[in-house]
Amino acid sequence: MRFVVSFFFVLLFFGMFVNAQTYSGFALSAQGEIKYRNFKHFDYVNPNAPKGGHIKQYALGSYDSFYNFLPKGVSVKGLGLLYDTLMVRSFDEPSSQYGLVARQVQRAKDNTFVIFHLDENAHFNDGKEITAFDVEFSFNTIAKGDNPSMVRYYADVKDVIVVDKYTVRFNFKNNKNRELALILGDLPILPKHYYQAVDFNANLLRIPLGSGPYVIESFDAGRSITYKRVEKYWARNHPTRIGHFNFDKITIDYYENDAIALEAFKTGKYDFREEINARNWTLGYNGIALKNQDIQKQEFLHFLPSGMQGFVFNIRKNFFSDRCVREAIGLAFDFEWSNKNLFYNQYTRTKSFFENSEYASVGIPLGAELELLEPFRRSLPQELFTQSFSLPQSKGNGDNRENLKKAQALLKEAGYSLKNGKLQKDGNPFVFELLFVSPEMERVVIPFQKNLQTLGIVMQLHRVDVAQYVKRLRSFDYDMIVGVFPQSLSPGNEQAFFWGSEVAEIKGSHNYVGVRNSVVDALISKIIQAKNHKELVISVRALDRVLLWEHYVIPHFHTKTFRVAFWNFLEHPKITPIYEVGFETWWVDSKKLEEIQKKYPNFRR
Repeated sequence: MRFVVSFFFVLLFFGMFVNAQTYSGFALSAQGEIKYRNFKHFDYVNPNAPKGGHIKQYALGSYDSFYNFLPKGVSVKGLGLLYDTLMVRSFDEPSSQYGLVARQVQRAKDNTFVIFHLDENAHFNDGKEITAFDVEFSFNTIAKGDNPSMVRYYADVKDVIVVDKYTVRFNFKNNKNRELALILGDLPILPKHYYQAVDFNANLLRIPLGSGPYVIESFDAGRSITYKRVEKYWARNHPTRIGHFNFDKITIDYYENDAIALEAFKTGKYDFREEINARNWTLGYNGIALKNQDIQKQEFLHFLPSGMQGFVFNIRKNFFSDRCVREAIGLAFDFEWSNKNLFYNQYTRTKSFFENSEYASVGIPLGAELELLEPFRRSLPQELFTQSFSLPQSKGNGDNRENLKKAQALLKEAGYSLKNGKLQKDGNPFVFELLFVSPEMERVVIPFQKNLQTLGIVMQLHRVDVAQYVKRLRSFDYDMIVGVFPQSLSPGNEQAFFWGSEVAEIKGSHNYVGVRNSVVDALISKIIQAKNHKELVISVRALDRVLLWEHYVIPHFHTKTFRVAFWNFLEHPKITPIYEVGFETWWVDSKKLEEIQKKYPNFRR
């Protein structure tokens, strides 16, 4: 399972009014409106897309697990193809979900429970029907298992009750978590009959059974995996599935690093890649296939929050516990120079944890946001109330002296001094390690390292493989990392995983920084308990402002487009969804594939 995208949802009153205590419907929305009512399919699909073809994708590193809800191992890419969920979201609305395994949902008006009514046609890929007992088993396995993130994610569920074979009820511990019913809608359904006697940890490569559109056909552990389309997939004619999952087979090959993977793509070893590297996008695809337009490059504008990528401090380390020190180190990162010389001016500096969304804080806190923050004034940096947050800027010519002077002053304020060109405090030199995975990141970190040397700080660079990186992240065994905090279209419970004090010392949580801040905790509670969209926006902006002023992360950069490259036998719908690339709606043009294979004898070999 990839990061579980979380939404702050309120149930849309749509469909039959059941009684005075519940609302009932087949659709859920955070915004109170849904786009699709009596619909045959989503607008961004081609309902007549041909089925067929064997496509190849890529991944980096390796894998050793088919169970992404466990805290062990590195999960293989693509596991979401195996499992259906109670609800699914559309890709052209900010936060709407529609019933899949659940044909209808009832939610208490006072938000104390939710009831899912299952589609009696739903079945697993071995032919066994999906029942409420499977939903109960799935919840108990995932939400009460060994993964601390999942346990915390579902912590506000009091219990699960099987009402009858096709009806399951979840009771809540309180009515404050307005998003909880929708979190449950994201629940992947596991087959109880298949797993109830299985020790998941005994064999992480035991092939899973699901109810989704694909099954695992074959795999070479750590190197590749092939998924095969289920011809008699139970939901193949479901409105939320028409036009999706058109490839007969999907093979994912693993590569040691992205440089090798890019070269493999250009020679036709795989078919599609979403490019995140600006240099690659500008220069890396040059070759005969691109010149002949057999490789296509396209950019799709999106409206997704960019989230936050950056250099992440582990404030569990004493040398990063001082906010002044963190701010000083941030002044040594020269984004303008990097953007000009490394990224071909393709990026924009990220200035918010909720960049590219209405949740990003701006200016100084005013009105309701100020009222929310006022009780915490003594616990917050006073500049937060009087200044707009800004990141350091340079002229991009390599001269970062003004920012480094400011950094020196902050370090002196924190008790550090230079001795023989080395920054130290209490006789201890300032030395720390940056842990990262991608070799492409070295181009970014080496200039940063040199600026820190000017300050007398030694930043040691340590690049590791994906497996080591995941292991060290789970145990907080690092000083600084290159980390990512993805954001959903409607922030909610996941903020507690990122910043909550309760998970700061729980290994496997996503509180990589080690934040234990009572103000942050209070604001997270406000977000989770927000009664309406306006209150949510105010609460998230306040949290954003506090996180920025605490300098927990040195922000990187982002782009507002999906950059994709693909061999031109792949086709996609005319309408592209604004919140996803939507690759699951693409298909193969078999005639074009034959032409490609004739033109390039080494294609796929």
